[in-house]
Amino acid sequence: MVTKVEVNKKARARNLTAYELETVINFNQEEKLAHIFTYEMTWQRHLEQKLGLKPILVNDSGGKGYDLPKTLIHMPQAKRQVSPERKAVLQKVLAKARHNRLSSATA
Repeated sequence: MVTKVEVNKKARARNLTAYELETVINFNQEEKLAHIFTYEMTWQRHLEQKLGLKPILVNDSGGKGYDLPKTLIHMPQAKRQVSPERKAVLQKVLAKARHNRLSSATA
C-alpha cells in the first residue's frame, strides 16, 4: 500500500531527471562548516536521524541542505590488502572464537 506521503515525495522528484537528483558535499579551508545538499532520502534520514542535524534549506523538489562540522566528513580509505598467510591466521582465530562461543552457549 502506497501512502500519501510516498506519493507526494515521488511527485516532487518527478520533474527532475535522475542525474539532477544529486548530492553535493562542499567545504573549503576557510570555513569550519561543510555544506551538504541532497535529494537522496537515505542521506537525508542519516543526517537527520543518526547525526541529529536539521535542514537549513528545503526546496520544492525534495532537496535539503545541511551545515555540519568538517570533522564529521572523513576521507575514503583504501581497501585493506590482506596477505594469504595473514588470512589463514585470521581464519583460524575466527574458527576458534566461533567454537568457543558455541561450546559456551551449550554449556
